[in-house]
Amino acid sequence: MCAERRSTSIESGIESGIRELVEIMRRLRDPETGCPWDQRQDFRSIAPYTIEEAYEVADAIERGDMVDLRDELGDLLLQVIYHAHMAEEQSAFDLGDVITSINTKMIRRHPHVFGENAGVMNEAEVKAAWEQIKRAERALKATEPDERDAASTPGSSRASNAGLAAEFGESVPASALDGIARNLPALVRAEKLQKRARGVGFDWPDAAPVWDCLQGEIAELTEAVRNRQEARSAAADAAVMEELGDVLFTAVNLARHLGVDAEEALRRSNARFERRFRTVEVLARGDDVEMNDASLEVLDALWQRAKSLDRESDESR
Repeated sequence: MCAERRSTSIESGIESGIRELVEIMRRLRDPETGCPWDQRQDFRSIAPYTIEEAYEVADAIERGDMVDLRDELGDLLLQVIYHAHMAEEQSAFDLGDVITSINTKMIRRHPHVFGENAGVMNEAEVKAAWEQIKRAERALKATEPDERDAASTPGSSRASNAGLAAEFGESVPASALDGIARNLPALVRAEKLQKRARGVGFDWPDAAPVWDCLQGEIAELTEAVRNRQEARSAAADAAVMEELGDVLFTAVNLARHLGVDAEEALRRSNARFERRFRTVEVLARGDDVEMNDASLEVLDALWQRAKSLDRESDESR
């Protein structure tokens, strides 16, 4: 009984809190009495803040800071309210539509919980059903008539399909790669593209051939760099960028086959470099070394000391 009362109290608090946040946003966006900064924002200007807040949530999780996580989740929730309110101003949709949409989607994607076969599917069957549902959703999106069809947006995946159709004079079916957001971090998007390709059988069987591919891409990058050194040009610059991109894409593919999250691996390397570089700065001050004037030999010696200290710290944890 006490648990039921507590649950009702929590739900009531959530409902009233959301209402208050919606009202705060309404007042901020009021054309006459609102905040000048908030009044002039639109979807594009707010989008970078939305991405930033999502990263700050991830950062709080990585640091294990629950107080900060609570606050950052609030900031991210505000972004949802912000976008929904701007859409409501344009009579496109409102927060209720957003909630209804995600409720419907989650129920549809979890037939093993909400459907007739609830509780009778094993993990492999759940995964297969999930992929099948996602494919059906992508196919439906590709065929839905919509005045805002992405085919009219240069650079979109549907625009690419539409371009192929125009070139070859035939309709192009939905791609397995449809629906992957173009603004995802490049490493994350690379992994998603590769996983989608794997879903239709376009993948290496294991990591061994990916190693060979990576070596091949590095060789091509080396050649492109050598060519640019011999004759600098816009084409040579573009070739280096292209080959370096292939190296990075293949490195993500290798990480995937090794069961490693490439984004997380790079994030950890960033943190390790930052930690060690800060140690180098401390050591340099202790040795009365001006880093800007120090030789590479001196800087490398400081770096090696910082690495040793970092490893000792890791071993003591």
